[in-house]
Amino acid sequence: MSPAKHSTRFRVWLALVLVALLLLILALQQRSTPPSESFAGLGEKAEEYAQARPGVTLHFPADHGAHPDYRIEWWYLTANLEDTEGEPLGVQWTLFRQALAPPGNDDTNDAGSPWSSRQLWMAHAALSTPDSHFVAERFARGMTLPDGKGQAGVEIAPFTAWLDHWRLESRVTDPAGDLLDRLLVSAQGNDNDHDFGYRLELTAEGPLVLHGKNGFSQKAADGQGSFYYSQPFYRVEGQVEIGGETRNVSGRAWLDREWSSQLLGPSQEGWDWFSLHLANGAKLMAFRLRGGGKGGDHYVSGSWISTDGQQTALATDDLWLTPVALSSVAGRQIPTRWRLRLPAQDLDVTVTARHPERWMDTSFPYWEGNVVVEGSHQGEGYLEMTGY
Repeated sequence: MSPAKHSTRFRVWLALVLVALLLLILALQQRSTPPSESFAGLGEKAEEYAQARPGVTLHFPADHGAHPDYRIEWWYLTANLEDTEGEPLGVQWTLFRQALAPPGNDDTNDAGSPWSSRQLWMAHAALSTPDSHFVAERFARGMTLPDGKGQAGVEIAPFTAWLDHWRLESRVTDPAGDLLDRLLVSAQGNDNDHDFGYRLELTAEGPLVLHGKNGFSQKAADGQGSFYYSQPFYRVEGQVEIGGETRNVSGRAWLDREWSSQLLGPSQEGWDWFSLHLANGAKLMAFRLRGGGKGGDHYVSGSWISTDGQQTALATDDLWLTPVALSSVAGRQIPTRWRLRLPAQDLDVTVTARHPERWMDTSFPYWEGNVVVEGSHQGEGYLEMTGY
């Protein structure tokens, strides 16, 4: 190897080591943040970033891609699956993007180095069985590696979202089709010396759904919010791998897309978020933001999604989300059983975690797991709870 090539590779290696140290410092700082503060800093002021606001028209396929002028963004997939023996399984695949500096604050004096990018990427992969919960986490800086490819990012043509070898890829070849109509999702990880992974093919059987008012989802009484849409109609076929054993699986999946610059208000501690597949074919997305409502109450919102994909926006007066049972998880009291009521649809159900121990012990820890719906309607889905 020539001295020049050796020097270049050393500089790249050193830069990656420095990035890893920076991420470790940031993670340790976040772990020391009291849980009562706004989750993961999402309530911090962000005036210098682009702001989500009502009246903006979403455009596809462009809005399937990244929005680097906004502070935070994610591509968030959850799947309720069964293997050939009927055992229920849950899968999560998430790619997060966070801007480290507002638009126009790139370091132009350091172009070409890892530090010239202000975009930080984080990915989570999880696989749940009735007895186990496997979790892995990865980080990357939005930079170009020596082979000319980015370690993480999102491309539109063809649609691909990735961090290292964790990928969400479009399989749509029809130029008139939506890029998210057919996807392949894959990840491999290790949790306490237990290897796990999955490779799943997703086929949409319904349209994209814009939440709130044409894709603007209000998150507090003072009007702040996010751009938010979903593809909740996926049918899934594929394989999961646990400890070297491969299982064929099938089921349903839900993809969320959301971006904002200030998702929470300063007084909001976190959220409780539901995505439910009901047995009659309808879907329900519902969330409760703790704080930020009128008079200091919780802020509740959601979407009722009919079998043909028609969305009805739900407000605090339409929907009741009430925790009815707590579980001790990771030293915290977590509500793992809920009552959900939506009188307009004659819905009165209990939503119960399949297993309380679904704690995501990641840099920004939270609870995420598959749930069962019982009562006036039957079904299954996913529940995410942050800020506890």
